[in-house]
Amino acid sequence: MQRGNISVQSENIFPIIKKFLYSDHEIFLRELVANAIDATTKLKSVASRGELQGEVGDLTVEVIIDKEAGTLTIRDKGIGMSEEEVNKYLNQIAISSAQEFVDKYQGEHNIIGKFGLGFYSAFMVADKVEVNTKSWRTDDDAVNWVCDGNPEFSISPSEKKARGTDIILHISEDSKEFLEESRIDELLKKYCKFLPVAIKFGTRKETIDEGEGDEKTSKEIEVDNIINNPTPAWKKQPNELSDDDYRSFYEELYPYSYQAPMFWIHLNIDYPFNLTGILYFPKLSNSMEVQKNKIQLYCNQVYVTDEVKEIVPDFLTLLHGVIDSPDIPLNVSRSYLQSDSNVRKITGYITKKVADKLHELFKADRKAFEDKWKDLGVFVKYGMLSDEKFHEKAVDFALLKNVDNEFFTFEEYQKKVADAQTDKHKRTVMLYANNAVEQHSLIEAAKERGYDVLEFDNVIDAHFMQHLEYKMKDVTFVRVDSDTVDNLVQKDEKQESVLSEKEQETVKAVFDELVKGKVGPSVTLKPLSPNDQPVQITRPEFMRRMKEMQALGGGGMMGMGDFGDMYNVVVNTNHPYVADKLLKLPEGDERNNLGKHLLDLALLNQGMLKGAELSAFVKKSLEFLK
Repeated sequence: MQRGNISVQSENIFPIIKKFLYSDHEIFLRELVANAIDATTKLKSVASRGELQGEVGDLTVEVIIDKEAGTLTIRDKGIGMSEEEVNKYLNQIAISSAQEFVDKYQGEHNIIGKFGLGFYSAFMVADKVEVNTKSWRTDDDAVNWVCDGNPEFSISPSEKKARGTDIILHISEDSKEFLEESRIDELLKKYCKFLPVAIKFGTRKETIDEGEGDEKTSKEIEVDNIINNPTPAWKKQPNELSDDDYRSFYEELYPYSYQAPMFWIHLNIDYPFNLTGILYFPKLSNSMEVQKNKIQLYCNQVYVTDEVKEIVPDFLTLLHGVIDSPDIPLNVSRSYLQSDSNVRKITGYITKKVADKLHELFKADRKAFEDKWKDLGVFVKYGMLSDEKFHEKAVDFALLKNVDNEFFTFEEYQKKVADAQTDKHKRTVMLYANNAVEQHSLIEAAKERGYDVLEFDNVIDAHFMQHLEYKMKDVTFVRVDSDTVDNLVQKDEKQESVLSEKEQETVKAVFDELVKGKVGPSVTLKPLSPNDQPVQITRPEFMRRMKEMQALGGGGMMGMGDFGDMYNVVVNTNHPYVADKLLKLPEGDERNNLGKHLLDLALLNQGMLKGAELSAFVKKSLEFLK
């Protein structure tokens, strides 16, 4: 038996592994199974060159729990190791010093794999590790290597007859969870679901039919429990896959998803970097956050993470699917990813592919594209907001939808409304509603003036409109409740009030008293058409939009604090209820009651009359009917 010390300058490498890799301790299984797959792949390479004597045989990798012995075994039938190779690969940790390792990587979340630590991750969960291995070379004897978590190891001859390697972990007391079948099954499905060699974890029951017709019977048999799909869809060529294949793979990735994706992009590039994958466009509707972090990152079919924001632009994290690239190391820091030239090229490539796919769909079948806009809109708008290159491409297919369910590109819509909706400052005014039902009367009033009204009811629309105003220059967005209809598109036209200045002061005093003590409202008088409503509620566009942007996050203006619910009570001095009826009533309760009723109607029209005030309004209205 040979004894020796693992080649590392400091003897405290094992406590360091335990301590600083503890938050990632479950990754040991990924590392060890990935090593087993690597050994198997190398054997296939040897066999393909005609150097292997005998049959390749079954290459299934096995993961075996022995609760009684307290061990977890990872077994492969791959290339194996000779005694010389064991000394070379297991007895040298390629780092200059343990302390340097700690100093350099202490703050990082995921550092297994740096400096060849993959195999040594076993010591995060095991007190003792045995490696029982036999090389593919028939002249080499089998070897048993044992290490109990310190730099001392022993190597002795082994009785192992079959080619390959068994890594036997004697699970430590504080890691007994890794002797539970459910825990290992969970980790295998998380990290090894698409590894390229079959992985067996125990057995499972399967029902099969025997015989035919009346003689047909069913019986239960025991079969190997293969936990992975070695040939996932993204490793195949697009012409090998049908639409059903893509949908089936989506269900495999997201078994609890209740909605099929709208469409997908198959990524396949080998220069100037290697990248494969499939990205799916889910139905987003009006939600964003719940959809994020659904892209899974793989490195040669080994699961790495679903935190891909350093790999893809933020807006693409709304997509679902898989990205696989050997050019993205298994374990790297975020700062490395952000500065790596390959990663930057990958983000640019994916952004271009996504934009090109959307433009292709738009050109191929515009009607179908419009039908999907409710779900696509969030994604495209978010992309235009957050990525300049995507914005440049998206202006050709991004859509604006009006309240009549008609769709327009930006250029088409500008041409449509230019004549009627250009204001005195030569700006195109794009009117919009954020709730077509609640704002119906305001929309109809705008239409009567020959205006068109867009629908913007998305969570990011306040930011998006601000973005478009910046990009499109002489364009401004104005909500239908931000001013009276005569002033939505500002012209030089003026209408005279039928009231004298003194009469206007009397009317204003009535409404000032009604809103006294309330936070938000301010009263203004305006000479509108006698056909317009007697009292209207408007919300100033700028302040209201700032409030909405602040609510979504990141849109508030410095020093302005929280925006209250500010609104204007606009009294139409030319309406007969104001000019005639209100002023002819005696000063006091009667006049105030009519003013209150007109104000309540305006608030009710905006959905702003609530609680006790709404109850009182209903009660009073019923009394009028008596």
